[in-house]
Amino acid sequence: MALTASCPSCGAPIVFKSAGSVFAVCEYCQSTLVRHDQALEDIGKMAALVEDRSPLQIGAEGRYKGVHFALIGRIQIRYSQGIWNEWHIMFDDMRTAWLSEAAGEYVLTFIKHVGEELPVFDSLKAGQRFVMAGAPWTVFNIEQAECIAGQGELPFKVGAGYPVNTVDLRGGAGGGGFATLDYSETPPLLFVGEPVDFESLKMNNLREGMPLPTPSVAARVFRCPSCGSPMQARGQDIVAAGCASCGAVVDTSDENYKLISKAMGQRDEKYKPRLPLGSKGSLEGKPVAVIGWLVKQTKIEGIEYDWREYLLAGEHGSYRWLTEYNGHWNIADVLSRPPVTSGAMELADVAWSGQKFKHFSTTASAQVVQVAGEFTWRVRRGETTRVVDYVAPPLMLSRESTSNDLTWSQGVYVAPAVIAEAFGLKQGLPAPIGVFANQPNPWSETHQKVCKTFWKLALLAIVLQAVFSMLASGKLLLRESIEFLPSRADETWTSREFTVTGKASKLAVRNDTSLANNWIGLDMTLVNKATGAAWPASREISYYYGNDGGESWSEGSRDDEVVFLDIPPGTYYLAVDPEMSTEMPVPVRDTLEVKTGGAGWSNFVLLMIFLIAFPIFTRMRVASFETRRWMESDHPPVTSSDDGGDD
Repeated sequence: MALTASCPSCGAPIVFKSAGSVFAVCEYCQSTLVRHDQALEDIGKMAALVEDRSPLQIGAEGRYKGVHFALIGRIQIRYSQGIWNEWHIMFDDMRTAWLSEAAGEYVLTFIKHVGEELPVFDSLKAGQRFVMAGAPWTVFNIEQAECIAGQGELPFKVGAGYPVNTVDLRGGAGGGGFATLDYSETPPLLFVGEPVDFESLKMNNLREGMPLPTPSVAARVFRCPSCGSPMQARGQDIVAAGCASCGAVVDTSDENYKLISKAMGQRDEKYKPRLPLGSKGSLEGKPVAVIGWLVKQTKIEGIEYDWREYLLAGEHGSYRWLTEYNGHWNIADVLSRPPVTSGAMELADVAWSGQKFKHFSTTASAQVVQVAGEFTWRVRRGETTRVVDYVAPPLMLSRESTSNDLTWSQGVYVAPAVIAEAFGLKQGLPAPIGVFANQPNPWSETHQKVCKTFWKLALLAIVLQAVFSMLASGKLLLRESIEFLPSRADETWTSREFTVTGKASKLAVRNDTSLANNWIGLDMTLVNKATGAAWPASREISYYYGNDGGESWSEGSRDDEVVFLDIPPGTYYLAVDPEMSTEMPVPVRDTLEVKTGGAGWSNFVLLMIFLIAFPIFTRMRVASFETRRWMESDHPPVTSSDDGGDD
């Protein structure tokens, strides 16, 4: 049951909705109140909240896994890269939890008590893996932060300067969990949950639907402390801004706007963005605006490579990225459920979201060389990150890490024309140069279509050939049994007469003998009885077999076939002159058959050769494109020139 009391400072009503809430901040006078059963104690003023772009507010409601909840409290935390909110929520079943909101990402966690000793804060490093509460976890972020303000009902005392050392973990039993180790208490607290999609929470009573509270800090316009050019920061979640004129980077959270990195010198190479700051457009049906732009560079074997990254402000305080290298574009999003891998195995393939991503490249030191616009972290020229890319075109996974932070993002390749249309660029964008890591193979779809067509046509050709073979199966014209005797080997054997009708056709003459470790030569002549025209053919048939060392062997064949082509209609007979072995003078029995020839195979073979040429050609084009892709990777294809042989 809710507890209602009056603020001892201003008399305003204070309602404790949760029995676990022991502190509250009066929304009228900002007094911090501690609950003692029915009485409230004023323990000091709470610092004012810093205005941000959050769509949430105390009293907003939503649903998680079918259970209704409401936001009853909030703490605001400043860390090295800006500010994040922790919303204290209460469910209808009286459970409480925390909804973390940082840079447009939302994570819902519940406190979890474990019997084991939790790791020491100073012993953890970004990318480190360990087992906790029977599940594997990976360290993704380490922060030494402080609580700067609070609001509503809270389960513990907060105030300006309250230290909050935290370690964010990802993994868990299913691989998609999220956990936070909170070292603000001893022993540390463990909160376990998962990233959640804002739309899935079905939130209502948001700030967009109500008059916004009077902001304590409005969007600021100021001048660059280095060159005097006008600059701006649209909200308190923007903590750094780069001057488009001189390249200096300013800390916008500092009231004196101190420099994070100095202006670029005259010798520093200055790049120009393809998308001007302030450009508005629509990506995948959602509005975005370009608010920041930076250039990163790396040097490999003495050659400098640079690429551009654009920070986009989206809906509900969310952010997206556009990256561009040599005219190749990717839409990138930070993953709330990243792959769980070990940094020591970064060359291995990564399985994520049902796909296998192959390791493409590792950039040990990607350095920021130019900055312009607004950013949600304290970016500076000269800062470096380690970048590992994995590809499954058109997708790319990128793992960026520093000593205290680890981030995974997914990029999807898009054509320059799509970006130009999304932002209404009348001049378009430059055509891509070369082949990019996750650029879709333009021949893959063509190859698949050609292969499907090939198999359809090949199956049709096989069916037709089978039909023709059945319809045009050979007709038996003659069958005779012969016995060739060594004593009569000089005599010519003459067959019975047989008739060939219809148009000119081919005749197949088959001999099936009783040879055993022996041979026989047959000089055959096909004779037209009426005209005397003759077609000769000579064949030698041999068959040998035996056993050598316990293994049986055989050589040759007992049967043979010869084909006479274009035989005109008429009455024919066969004359056969045998030649028999003198080393083994034994009788040889022979069954002789004459048949009209069946369907021809030459046209079928030529057709199949013609058809298969097309998938072979497209497959070669696919392979050529892939070779050009992987030549730019850490795993270039090995060629004969790479073998290192002596000249």
